[in-house]
Amino acid sequence: MRRPGRWTFLASLATLPLATSAATINVVGLFPGKAVVAIDKAPPRSMSVGDTVEGFRLVSVDGVGATFVVDGRRQTIAMGSYLAGANTQGRPTAVLPPDGKGHYVTQGAINGATTRFLVDTGATLVVLSATDADRLGIAYKQAPRAVVNTANGTVPFRMVKLDRIKVGDVELVNVDGGVLEGGYDGPALLGMSFLSRTEVTREGQSMVLTRRY
Repeated sequence: MRRPGRWTFLASLATLPLATSAATINVVGLFPGKAVVAIDKAPPRSMSVGDTVEGFRLVSVDGVGATFVVDGRRQTIAMGSYLAGANTQGRPTAVLPPDGKGHYVTQGAINGATTRFLVDTGATLVVLSATDADRLGIAYKQAPRAVVNTANGTVPFRMVKLDRIKVGDVELVNVDGGVLEGGYDGPALLGMSFLSRTEVTREGQSMVLTRRY
Protein backbone atom coordinates (compact mmCIF):
# COMPACT_ATOMS: atom_id res chain seq x y z
CA MET A 1 0.00 0.00 0.00
CA ARG A 2 1.32 3.44 -0.92
CA ARG A 3 1.81 5.66 2.13
CA PRO A 4 0.29 9.18 2.02
CA GLY A 5 2.64 11.79 0.58
CA ARG A 6 4.87 9.28 -1.22
CA TRP A 7 4.10 8.59 -4.85
CA THR A 8 5.87 6.41 -7.35
CA PHE A 9 7.91 8.05 -10.10
CA LEU A 10 6.09 7.54 -13.41
CA ALA A 11 8.50 7.51 -16.35
CA SER A 12 7.14 8.87 -19.64
CA LEU A 13 3.69 9.17 -18.15
CA ALA A 14 2.03 11.15 -20.94
CA THR A 15 2.45 13.59 -23.79
CA LEU A 16 0.45 16.74 -24.42
CA PRO A 17 0.82 18.23 -27.92
CA LEU A 18 -0.34 21.85 -28.11
CA ALA A 19 -1.51 23.14 -31.48
CA THR A 20 -1.23 26.84 -30.67
CA SER A 21 2.50 26.78 -29.84
CA ALA A 22 3.66 23.49 -31.38
CA ALA A 23 5.08 22.68 -27.94
CA THR A 24 4.77 19.29 -26.31
CA ILE A 25 4.81 18.59 -22.60
CA ASN A 26 5.77 15.23 -21.13
CA VAL A 27 4.83 14.49 -17.53
CA VAL A 28 7.53 12.14 -16.29
CA GLY A 29 6.97 12.21 -12.53
CA LEU A 30 4.34 12.95 -9.89
CA PHE A 31 4.90 14.05 -6.29
CA PRO A 32 2.64 15.78 -3.73
CA GLY A 33 1.98 19.25 -5.13
CA LYS A 34 4.54 18.86 -7.92
CA ALA A 35 4.98 17.35 -11.37
CA VAL A 36 8.22 16.67 -13.23
CA VAL A 37 7.86 17.69 -16.88
CA ALA A 38 9.93 17.90 -20.06
CA ILE A 39 8.90 20.46 -22.69
CA ASP A 40 9.97 20.09 -26.33
CA LYS A 41 12.56 17.44 -25.41
CA ALA A 42 14.25 19.79 -22.92
CA PRO A 43 15.71 18.24 -19.75
CA PRO A 44 13.06 17.41 -17.13
CA ARG A 45 12.19 20.16 -14.67
CA SER A 46 9.97 20.35 -11.59
CA MET A 47 6.75 22.36 -11.57
CA SER A 48 4.83 23.17 -8.40
CA VAL A 49 1.07 23.74 -8.36
CA GLY A 50 0.53 27.32 -9.53
CA ASP A 51 3.63 27.43 -11.77
CA THR A 52 3.32 28.34 -15.46
CA VAL A 53 5.89 27.17 -18.02
CA GLU A 54 5.56 27.79 -21.78
CA GLY A 55 1.84 28.46 -21.41
CA PHE A 56 1.15 25.37 -19.30
CA ARG A 57 -0.14 26.23 -15.79
CA LEU A 58 -0.14 23.37 -13.29
CA VAL A 59 -3.28 23.54 -11.14
CA SER A 60 -3.38 20.18 -9.36
CA VAL A 61 -1.59 16.86 -8.97
CA ASP A 62 -2.78 13.55 -7.57
CA GLY A 63 -1.55 9.97 -7.63
CA VAL A 64 -3.05 9.39 -11.08
CA GLY A 65 -2.16 12.47 -13.11
CA ALA A 66 -1.53 16.20 -13.39
CA THR A 67 -4.06 18.87 -14.37
CA PHE A 68 -2.99 21.90 -16.40
CA VAL A 69 -4.77 24.98 -17.68
CA VAL A 70 -3.91 25.49 -21.36
CA ASP A 71 -5.50 28.31 -23.38
CA GLY A 72 -8.08 28.71 -20.61
CA ARG A 73 -9.05 25.02 -20.56
CA ARG A 74 -8.41 22.53 -17.76
CA GLN A 75 -6.76 19.42 -19.15
CA THR A 76 -5.79 16.35 -17.12
CA ILE A 77 -2.98 14.04 -18.18
CA ALA A 78 -3.69 10.60 -16.79
CA MET A 79 -1.26 7.72 -16.57
CA GLY A 80 -0.97 5.89 -19.89
CA SER A 81 -2.90 8.54 -21.85
CA TYR A 82 -2.19 11.87 -23.39
CA LEU A 83 -4.10 15.04 -24.13
CA ALA A 84 -4.25 17.27 -27.17
CA GLY A 85 -5.05 20.96 -27.24
CA ALA A 86 -6.98 22.79 -29.92
CA ASN A 87 -5.86 20.40 -32.65
CA THR A 88 -8.54 17.90 -31.56
CA GLN A 89 -11.26 20.20 -32.92
CA GLY A 90 -13.07 18.83 -35.95
CA ARG A 91 -11.83 15.27 -35.46
CA PRO A 92 -14.22 12.42 -34.58
CA THR A 93 -14.65 11.91 -30.83
CA ALA A 94 -16.42 9.63 -28.38
CA VAL A 95 -17.40 10.75 -24.86
CA LEU A 96 -17.66 7.90 -22.34
CA PRO A 97 -19.12 8.66 -18.90
CA PRO A 98 -18.23 6.25 -16.09
CA ASP A 99 -20.79 3.85 -14.70
CA GLY A 100 -21.63 3.55 -11.01
CA LYS A 101 -18.46 1.52 -10.39
CA GLY A 102 -16.17 3.92 -12.24
CA HIS A 103 -15.85 1.68 -15.31
CA TYR A 104 -16.21 3.01 -18.84
CA VAL A 105 -18.85 0.93 -20.61
CA THR A 106 -20.41 1.99 -23.90
CA GLN A 107 -22.40 0.81 -26.89
CA GLY A 108 -20.52 0.68 -30.17
CA ALA A 109 -20.33 -1.50 -33.26
CA ILE A 110 -18.08 -4.12 -34.78
CA ASN A 111 -18.48 -4.65 -38.52
CA GLY A 112 -21.72 -2.65 -38.35
CA ALA A 113 -23.34 -4.76 -35.59
CA THR A 114 -24.11 -3.26 -32.18
CA THR A 115 -21.64 -4.35 -29.51
CA ARG A 116 -21.22 -3.49 -25.84
CA PHE A 117 -17.66 -2.44 -24.91
CA LEU A 118 -15.77 -2.17 -21.62
CA VAL A 119 -12.67 0.05 -21.86
CA ASP A 120 -9.67 -2.00 -20.66
CA THR A 121 -6.26 -0.33 -20.96
CA GLY A 122 -4.71 -3.55 -19.63
CA ALA A 123 -5.83 -5.49 -22.70
CA THR A 124 -3.39 -5.55 -25.62
CA LEU A 125 -6.18 -6.12 -28.17
CA VAL A 126 -9.92 -5.73 -28.61
CA VAL A 127 -11.12 -8.98 -27.02
CA LEU A 128 -14.44 -10.70 -27.79
CA SER A 129 -16.25 -13.61 -26.26
CA ALA A 130 -16.95 -16.56 -28.54
CA THR A 131 -20.66 -15.70 -28.23
CA ASP A 132 -20.10 -12.22 -29.63
CA ALA A 133 -17.78 -13.52 -32.34
CA ASP A 134 -20.40 -16.06 -33.47
CA ARG A 135 -23.10 -13.39 -33.48
CA LEU A 136 -20.90 -11.10 -35.56
CA GLY A 137 -20.02 -13.82 -38.04
CA ILE A 138 -16.28 -13.67 -37.31
CA ALA A 139 -14.44 -16.77 -38.54
CA TYR A 140 -12.10 -17.48 -35.63
CA LYS A 141 -12.08 -21.23 -35.02
CA GLN A 142 -9.19 -21.87 -37.41
CA ALA A 143 -7.37 -18.61 -36.58
CA PRO A 144 -3.90 -18.69 -34.97
CA ARG A 145 -3.71 -19.20 -31.23
CA ALA A 146 -1.91 -16.74 -28.97
CA VAL A 147 -2.22 -15.17 -25.52
CA VAL A 148 -3.49 -11.72 -24.55
CA ASN A 149 -2.82 -9.55 -21.50
CA THR A 150 -5.98 -8.38 -19.73
CA ALA A 151 -6.73 -6.83 -16.36
CA ASN A 152 -7.38 -10.39 -15.13
CA GLY A 153 -4.05 -11.75 -16.34
CA THR A 154 -2.79 -13.58 -19.43
CA VAL A 155 -5.33 -15.77 -21.21
CA PRO A 156 -5.32 -17.81 -24.48
CA PHE A 157 -7.31 -16.58 -27.47
CA ARG A 158 -7.70 -16.79 -31.25
CA MET A 159 -6.11 -13.92 -33.17
CA VAL A 160 -8.43 -12.16 -35.65
CA LYS A 161 -8.60 -8.96 -37.67
CA LEU A 162 -11.72 -6.82 -37.11
CA ASP A 163 -12.71 -4.92 -40.25
CA ARG A 164 -14.41 -1.94 -38.56
CA ILE A 165 -14.95 -0.80 -34.99
CA LYS A 166 -17.01 2.27 -34.15
CA VAL A 167 -17.35 3.95 -30.74
CA GLY A 168 -19.21 7.25 -30.72
CA ASP A 169 -18.05 9.07 -33.85
CA VAL A 170 -14.67 7.32 -33.84
CA GLU A 171 -14.46 4.58 -36.48
CA LEU A 172 -11.27 2.60 -37.11
CA VAL A 173 -10.56 -0.13 -39.66
CA ASN A 174 -8.34 -3.21 -39.58
CA VAL A 175 -8.13 -3.46 -35.79
CA ASP A 176 -6.30 -6.41 -34.22
CA GLY A 177 -8.54 -8.49 -32.00
CA GLY A 178 -8.83 -11.73 -30.13
CA VAL A 179 -11.62 -14.22 -29.39
CA LEU A 180 -11.78 -16.07 -26.07
CA GLU A 181 -13.25 -19.48 -26.82
CA GLY A 182 -14.47 -20.24 -23.33
CA GLY A 183 -14.86 -18.92 -19.82
CA TYR A 184 -15.81 -15.37 -20.72
CA ASP A 185 -19.20 -14.03 -21.73
CA GLY A 186 -18.95 -10.35 -20.79
CA PRO A 187 -18.76 -7.24 -22.97
CA ALA A 188 -16.06 -6.82 -25.58
CA LEU A 189 -12.87 -5.40 -24.06
CA LEU A 190 -11.84 -2.21 -25.84
CA GLY A 191 -8.10 -2.71 -25.62
CA MET A 192 -4.99 -0.91 -26.80
CA SER A 193 -5.16 -2.00 -30.46
CA PHE A 194 -8.06 0.50 -30.63
CA LEU A 195 -7.16 2.96 -27.86
CA SER A 196 -3.59 3.53 -29.06
CA ARG A 197 -5.00 4.96 -32.29
CA THR A 198 -6.91 7.62 -30.36
CA GLU A 199 -5.99 10.50 -28.06
CA VAL A 200 -7.44 9.78 -24.62
CA THR A 201 -8.48 12.85 -22.63
CA ARG A 202 -10.72 13.57 -19.67
CA GLU A 203 -13.55 16.06 -19.30
CA GLY A 204 -14.57 15.94 -15.67
CA GLN A 205 -15.20 12.27 -14.94
CA SER A 206 -15.81 11.36 -18.59
CA MET A 207 -13.24 9.77 -20.88
CA VAL A 208 -12.94 11.36 -24.32
CA LEU A 209 -11.48 9.44 -27.28
CA THR A 210 -10.36 11.47 -30.32
CA ARG A 211 -9.24 9.75 -33.49
CA ARG A 212 -5.56 10.30 -34.20
CA TYR A 213 -5.33 8.86 -37.72
